[in-house]
Amino acid sequence: MFTLAFSPCPNDTFIFDALVNKKIDTEGLGFDILLEDVQTLNQWALEGKIDFSKISYGVLPLILNNYQVLESGGALGKGVGPILISNADIQHSTFNIQHYQVAIPGENTTAHLLFSLAYPNTTNKKFMVFNEIENYVLQNKNTLGVIIHENRFTYQQKGLHKVIDLGNFWEQETNSPIPLGGIAAHRRIDKSVSQKVDKLIKKSLQYAFDNYPIITDYVKQHSQEMEEVVMKQHIDLYVNNFSLGLGSEGQKAVIKLLEVYQQLHPKVTINYNSIFLQSH
Repeated sequence: MFTLAFSPCPNDTFIFDALVNKKIDTEGLGFDILLEDVQTLNQWALEGKIDFSKISYGVLPLILNNYQVLESGGALGKGVGPILISNADIQHSTFNIQHYQVAIPGENTTAHLLFSLAYPNTTNKKFMVFNEIENYVLQNKNTLGVIIHENRFTYQQKGLHKVIDLGNFWEQETNSPIPLGGIAAHRRIDKSVSQKVDKLIKKSLQYAFDNYPIITDYVKQHSQEMEEVVMKQHIDLYVNNFSLGLGSEGQKAVIKLLEVYQQLHPKVTINYNSIFLQSH
């Protein structure tokens, strides 16, 4: 029995539904399933707690001694990045970010890394769970928020405004897709087992794709406050061919993210040895 952890967000439950609920042959492998927000998953990965876990690529530089990245199950793409929002219509060209407190969905998230690339000198940050950020910005003056997941579909309805699309900034600066999150396998697990899990995740996702646009009960039960149309928007945005397999383009994007992290944190030593479980 192996621990498998991911978030309750529709993109993750969509990917793992067939595996978790044995709609595919799990080839004799059993899993103890844990669903938590990405900040908790990142913390568990830092502690080496989970065998197979969804992680933010923002935490990857700090866990490479213990984990490798699987090919399948991740979120990576173009036009999928976090957005910096405000409760007032700010002219990006004239505002000074030092006048604001910025709410960010976790210290070791990709969202924080992309924000730091755009605003490297910002110090007034507040780390909080991603789904609390919209309301925090609405209720507090002189605050900005970095939003992810389904919040990019809902912030305008709440009267919030986009300051900058941090994903677009990343793409322009690096000329690569945005690596948001991936599936990490602990190095203590036998390589052949991790490779089998990688293939099962791909098979699980292919099963979901084959039956889409049906939204299963498993996805719905973990997205109770979300309308079905938002679930589909979420899946359409974050689940794509990169989720089936990173391939060389995806791997290059992840390495680029590690290099950017290294520039921002020169004192951190990054283990570039065997980042990916399977090389192409």
